[in-house]
Amino acid sequence: MRVHVTDLRDGDFLLRDTFNNFGLHVLSKGTTLRNKEISMLFQHQIDYVDIEMRSFDQPVHPVAEGSTRTIESSVSPKWMPTVKPIYEDTIKGFKTLFEKAVNEGVIEEQAVKNTFQPLVDNFRMERDVVSMLLLLNTKDDYTYQHSVQVGMLSFYLASWLGYSQEESVEIGQAGFLHDIGKCRIDTAILNKPGKLTDEEFAEIKRHPQYGHDIIQNSMDNEIAAIVAAQHHERSDGSGYPLGLKDEQIHPIAKIVSVVDVYSAMISMRVYREKRDLLQVLREIYRMSFNELDAKTAHTFIKHMIPNFIGKRATLDNGKTGIIVMTHPTEFFRPLIQIDNEFVDLTLIRDVDVTEIVL
Repeated sequence: MRVHVTDLRDGDFLLRDTFNNFGLHVLSKGTTLRNKEISMLFQHQIDYVDIEMRSFDQPVHPVAEGSTRTIESSVSPKWMPTVKPIYEDTIKGFKTLFEKAVNEGVIEEQAVKNTFQPLVDNFRMERDVVSMLLLLNTKDDYTYQHSVQVGMLSFYLASWLGYSQEESVEIGQAGFLHDIGKCRIDTAILNKPGKLTDEEFAEIKRHPQYGHDIIQNSMDNEIAAIVAAQHHERSDGSGYPLGLKDEQIHPIAKIVSVVDVYSAMISMRVYREKRDLLQVLREIYRMSFNELDAKTAHTFIKHMIPNFIGKRATLDNGKTGIIVMTHPTEFFRPLIQIDNEFVDLTLIRDVDVTEIVL
């Protein structure tokens, strides 16, 4: 069972030898993890380890080699009572920024930092992004919620791509502001339940330029302005507003483009229901071959997939089970425990996952 180090419990039993990024041996197979050992994993910046399978609801004890434990899905993660109010406060804060942009045409740089930084401070160590998105996603205030999600996911993706903490925060802020130009779009168009007319879509396509202008007139943040202008550009030139291609698109805009697509697809809208998180990752994978930057998209998928471990999956044959392991290359074909049976979708090719739930 592969888990993030922040989810380790006193008494977990290490399944394999663990090495840091420099190849240094840190802990041996069979180690019973206590506070000291877990602290060592943090010190060596190790994100994930393999432990013996356990019940999420029962005390953890070492088990004999070759034995198994039943995995249960976690319904209410430990972070929920703390994180949800902060998430909601950030949405309210963005709404205030958005309304100021509507009324005055500008935003305040310090207000942006004050709104976004608490989110970073509290989400920095919470790597179970899938649970966060599943539990915090609602139909309310799509534009504001989407901007908060994109900011949060841009911060994570930047970190996964090797950017420093300071750079990742800056990139997260750029993602947070990427849609600020929508403040100049009529709400009747933004929230229209039916198909947009050509004229309405042409107006929607102006929001990147609107956002660029608002940020440039409000604050000294060229990266955020570029991201606002380019987050709908695509590598094959099919994007807007300028039809930029490949290297013409700023690397930070490529980061925000990936998470912008992901957040938009998983969100509930007035004109459509949200799509399943795993299915959206499949779409991101498909787009990585022509529209989205491949390295950026694949890094996002690679780091999101392990978060599905411990989640309940519904299969297209009607059965449901718990994901116990993901595959390093066949991202979308995990190992699933259904009652006492283990189903390896890399071997059973005619069955597929249709939905992920907590």
